[in-house]
Amino acid sequence: MNIQPQCVECIINQSKKVASAIGADDALSNKLTSTAMQMSKKFCFSSNPPEVATDVYKEMARIACKYDLYDEVKEASTKKAKSFIPILKDELAKSDNKLLTATKIAVAGNVIDLAAEVEFDLHEELEKIFHTDFAYDDFEMMQQKLSNAKDVVILGDNVGEHIFDYMFIEVLKELYPNVNYSYFVRGNPIINDVTIKEAKEAGFDKLCNLVDSGVNTPGFTYNRANKDAKGFFDKADIVIAKGMGNYECLSPSHKKDICFLLKVKCQVVASSLKLEVGDIVCKMA
Repeated sequence: MNIQPQCVECIINQSKKVASAIGADDALSNKLTSTAMQMSKKFCFSSNPPEVATDVYKEMARIACKYDLYDEVKEASTKKAKSFIPILKDELAKSDNKLLTATKIAVAGNVIDLAAEVEFDLHEELEKIFHTDFAYDDFEMMQQKLSNAKDVVILGDNVGEHIFDYMFIEVLKELYPNVNYSYFVRGNPIINDVTIKEAKEAGFDKLCNLVDSGVNTPGFTYNRANKDAKGFFDKADIVIAKGMGNYECLSPSHKKDICFLLKVKCQVVASSLKLEVGDIVCKMA
């Protein structure tokens, strides 16, 4: 999915979020914003939004002299997500459809997105997610694919959200124990996306096959992935792609049987899906 004119302002506004996250003074804050504005004049509109944003974030990191712009924010997001685990385990314990409940948990975590046009409150989302229908509902198709799968890839998205992904994979392993599960993370820090560091801290390396994709964009850009990641991706019977960045990078894709799980958080993605901002999505492609 190519970048749209509305994405330009969104990417420029992300420079202000970066400035806030790192506690930048006025001079540095202005430098970050002016840099994003200058770069926006040369954006390639045949690229997808995550690819374009990557170049801007790379330059902002250089200017700020900070390798991981959101390291402190990611720690806070993880701590907050973990605080909800007891409540979510209770929901799973009383559920008569564990897969659906776990899928809803995974989607609820997708509200933890520091690059989105619209931000949502995690606590509010968890209060209503189990009573909200998917606006795009291919859940039964996803379930059928999982029941016949041998290899499943889950594309991670944001830090904090990955704690809910962990619970999702735990349920998948319980329901479909004879499947090989791989969890993909980004190859380096980009926005608040999950990397090998946060995934190992959460224990994914003991839960499933943890894959450093090598991708440096906030979304799985196939042609930037390393050889191993491409191999697992191509072999998978179903790929479960979390979040808008993965949707933007994989629409379209050469790969069939991708299930997009996400919360719609911007008008561009809403228009692409013919849905509304705030809708939740379980879409097979």
